[in-house]
Amino acid sequence: MQQTSKPYAESCDQNRAPILAVIAPLYAGRRRLLEIGSGTGQHGVHFAAALPELCWQCSDRADELPGMRQWISEAALPNLPEPITLDVLNDPWPAPGFDAAFSANTAHIMPVEAVTAMFRGLGEVLAPGGLFALYGPFHEDGRPTSESNATFDAWLRARDPAMGVRDRAWLLGLAEEQGFEALAEHAMPVNNRILVWRRR
Repeated sequence: MQQTSKPYAESCDQNRAPILAVIAPLYAGRRRLLEIGSGTGQHGVHFAAALPELCWQCSDRADELPGMRQWISEAALPNLPEPITLDVLNDPWPAPGFDAAFSANTAHIMPVEAVTAMFRGLGEVLAPGGLFALYGPFHEDGRPTSESNATFDAWLRARDPAMGVRDRAWLLGLAEEQGFEALAEHAMPVNNRILVWRRR
């Protein structure tokens, strides 16, 4: 069987420190986290190492898992279990019992119906009071917040019309419909943000 090459995302190395600075105090005291769209697994490895009391469960579509497993296997962290297959639109969600969730750079590559499915699924698996932090670029009142985000949005839509930077107000409304209350927002480098919700 052909060996899968170990994937690498430079953006994960670039944004992991500022993200950790936000989520470390946010997730203090939490025990089980579900990451949606873990990609290479680099975030999972870095954050699980930094937050040893938190079991960090990576997930993604089946085709992403072979490369992700290489990162997770090499890290050999007791709080970083085998990743699970989760296409938010098509796969069964894991059993409830998570008290935290995280996703980075996913909402703009998912079609709108998948973003909706992500919030709906998290509303089912997160315990009441559970926290969800979503990292990425977001539009404000239908407009890009920077020239770089406008360029990125145009590039995404040219690549696939179902992609695109999502509007903050739309996400807040969607979260509200699925039983989440907005808790905090954090400005991040290169015109990104972290939006934080708590499940009612």
